[in-house]
Amino acid sequence: MQFTSLLALFLAALAARACPGEEHGHAHEHQPLRRAFPQTRLPVPTRPLVWGDVNIIHTTDSHGWLLGHQKSSFPEPNYSGDLGDFASFVTHMKEIALEKDVDLLLVDSGDLHDGTGLSDGFPPGGVDGHETNKFIFDLPYDVMAIGNHELYIYANTLDMYKTFAPKLNGRYLSSNVNITVADKDGNPVSVPVGERFAKFKTRKGRKVTSLGVMFDFTGNDVNTTVQKVEDMVEEQWFAEAIKDEPDFFLLVGHMPVSHDHWPTVFDKVRAVHPTTPILILGGHTHIRDCIQLDGRSMALESGRYMETVGWMSVDLDHKGSNKNLTFTRRYLDPNRVSYEYHTGRGNFTFDTLQGKLFTQGLNNLAKRFNLSDEFGVAPEDYTISQVPATANNSLLSLFTTAMTYSLTVNNSRASVPNVMITNSGSMRFDVYAGAFTKNDQLTASPFADSFLYIPNVTLSIASQVLPTLNKAGANERRELAGIDLRSTEAYARGEVDMLYRAWLEEMDRKSFGPERRAANNATLGYVTHDSCPGVGDDIVHTPLPFFSAPDFIGSSAPAGVADSDPVDLVFVDFIESQLLEILNGIQSAKNYTEADVLPYTDVLASAVLGIYAEKFWN
Repeated sequence: MQFTSLLALFLAALAARACPGEEHGHAHEHQPLRRAFPQTRLPVPTRPLVWGDVNIIHTTDSHGWLLGHQKSSFPEPNYSGDLGDFASFVTHMKEIALEKDVDLLLVDSGDLHDGTGLSDGFPPGGVDGHETNKFIFDLPYDVMAIGNHELYIYANTLDMYKTFAPKLNGRYLSSNVNITVADKDGNPVSVPVGERFAKFKTRKGRKVTSLGVMFDFTGNDVNTTVQKVEDMVEEQWFAEAIKDEPDFFLLVGHMPVSHDHWPTVFDKVRAVHPTTPILILGGHTHIRDCIQLDGRSMALESGRYMETVGWMSVDLDHKGSNKNLTFTRRYLDPNRVSYEYHTGRGNFTFDTLQGKLFTQGLNNLAKRFNLSDEFGVAPEDYTISQVPATANNSLLSLFTTAMTYSLTVNNSRASVPNVMITNSGSMRFDVYAGAFTKNDQLTASPFADSFLYIPNVTLSIASQVLPTLNKAGANERRELAGIDLRSTEAYARGEVDMLYRAWLEEMDRKSFGPERRAANNATLGYVTHDSCPGVGDDIVHTPLPFFSAPDFIGSSAPAGVADSDPVDLVFVDFIESQLLEILNGIQSAKNYTEADVLPYTDVLASAVLGIYAEKFWN
């Protein structure tokens, strides 16, 4: 959506008038062009951002979270700012940069797709992220890099190649990612989705060389390719790209800043330019992280789901100097209180025209996709890792209960006793008390997996499958404990939950003592321990409690059924090969194969919670 079309929307809404509001931490102005602000007191940042010669606002792994986190249970209000608020924030920060006469860049490290109803809830025939991306490319991004979620489905990659990349005017980077398309003669040709690199000058005239690097991803769709990072840096184009010395290198990419291949890229640049400042903006693992590979560089990663806006600044010195540079970094909670504090604006002066129009346009898109359609009202919060998996308010426990109902509605097999199993990873986001909508369903359980079954499995055997699956999963985790998870096949396919949850667990463990007690009056949120000096978090929080979860969840043995009686063994198709292997390992009476597996229901995993809510939450 170009700004001119946004302006047309605004002109149609000029009759709307703002209602009064108060300042930080209190009720906020409810502009008709804005969604209702959460009626929750939010903490105010305690210290300004440190500006340098070059400053960067960083986003990554936004995954369609453009209308903000709208639930009232913490930590959600911390992240309640929508893309309209962010657009206003960027505008004001650009104005401050002009006043300070310094450079301010806006950078994104990928994964715009797959996350909320705005990106994923499109009608049949649409393309994931196509509509939300129209808002993204109306922001003044200086550099953007491709993410792995742009590559799972060829149609999405093609849309980025044809529709999105051209809007960035050579600044959408895919250094080691190609797409196969037809050339002018109709022959297939493999070309970069965006550009391999970019060279440009900042507003202050500083020369920048930028790359956009993807981690060694293997889960991409056919007709897309991801070159290994170690091979990319040996290419002739790479050598040519880094040959001339800029004022600083801006390395952007969908790759975590710790324990991955950024040193591979960094070392190649350093071999040619031993003292040139290097600024790295990473992503993918959904955590807040920072590391310095030497005294003249910094690498920053800024979380997920618009729960973090990253800030980096650096004071430059003369070329050839080998002294350590002064860097700062900060992890901002994206909400209006944070934005207003750091821009020095009040509630009546913060919203820009573009910001208001973004909010209105996104709300209109949500309405067009029917994202407010309500299945029911959740009676309490159901979280993935803040409570034990067996607790009544665990989302994993809830899904198990919902599965036993939703899969048997209008099912001819409903009268046959069953044991049901799925993977806990099918839950992606918490469910919070209040209206449970189409959007909530898509964010909590987005995977359109089918359910299968094997009939006539004796209960004594069927009851062993779930604990044996979990034992195998636990053994695998123990085997992986001594190695870096980033070397595993699951990581190569794009799996990051294991790393994100390990980060949550570490956060909880490190803050269990005096630090937690000292912050016991703080709101729940992220408490970051990274490798860079000083405190990175903009707001002091109490860390979220963390409880580990089994890899697989399932129903209990049906009541009144003898161990020798037959049952239906029901499971999600995602775990079919694992389950067959386990089933054949715990018994020898029959060798089960895919020929023994049948479809159980037309209900997909993504619909389970909605069907349950319609029945029990109304």
